[in-house]
Amino acid sequence: MRRNRTSQCLFGIVFMLATTTALHAQSPSPTPSPTPSLEHEFLKNILHDQKSIWTAPFHLKGSDAKWVVPASIGFMALVTTDRITGDEIFESNRQVNLSRHISDAGSIYALGAAASTFYVIGRKTGDYRARETGLLSAEALIDSAIVEGVLKGVTQRARPLDGAERSEFFDGGSSFPSGHSTQAWAVATVVANEYKHRRAVQIAAYGIASAVTVARFTEHKHYLSDVVAGSALGFAIGRFVYKAHHQEVVESDGAITKSSWFITPQYNRQARQYGVALTWNF
Repeated sequence: MRRNRTSQCLFGIVFMLATTTALHAQSPSPTPSPTPSLEHEFLKNILHDQKSIWTAPFHLKGSDAKWVVPASIGFMALVTTDRITGDEIFESNRQVNLSRHISDAGSIYALGAAASTFYVIGRKTGDYRARETGLLSAEALIDSAIVEGVLKGVTQRARPLDGAERSEFFDGGSSFPSGHSTQAWAVATVVANEYKHRRAVQIAAYGIASAVTVARFTEHKHYLSDVVAGSALGFAIGRFVYKAHHQEVVESDGAITKSSWFITPQYNRQARQYGVALTWNF
């Protein structure tokens, strides 16, 4: 079994890039500006994001060694054992169909639809938080697609079903990192941060992203290191996008907008129909 020690070191560095982005993506607090600013600056923000993401490793400090070294070693251990764990899960096929359906939630189409839904609802209802969530989710989705696309082109790792060359790097494949995991975690992190005051939303966002990550492995599409690196990278990108471009919405009385519940009675005497309507403004 051929193993490229140099490639293992390379992917330790890649994983370090992901975690570095998460810890060093510090941006000045955005200055309040008119609501349309995010739309107007959308493409410009993506260019800014890409510059910050790719230069993140150059901002490492000596004190970062306490987490960089263990993280890199752990990641390289996953790469080294990928073929073993991949072959083990390959022996089971019962979960493949279910995994395929779950992983669809991490496709760029599903995530793009989710971002669009947030934005459209925000525009229609005047809900700035939903509007910003849609824009930043779309921004994080594009950022993650660019980054994982570049990494796939550079690493060219063979997928688990690619026969004798499976798991090998620089072999014309597209396994590393998992695009679905990267994209799902990028969008989920933006949503979870936008609605950090709503535990249920956070659990749902991260839960779906986690399910997509596991599904890409159990569907025989990726190795453990692929999905772990993709998840870490997506989380880092989503966190950076939120921190760099989020703007607090302040009401006229100076209070930050909060979520609220409304229960409205509904009835139709002629049809003898009675009930209640629950409205959640988040």
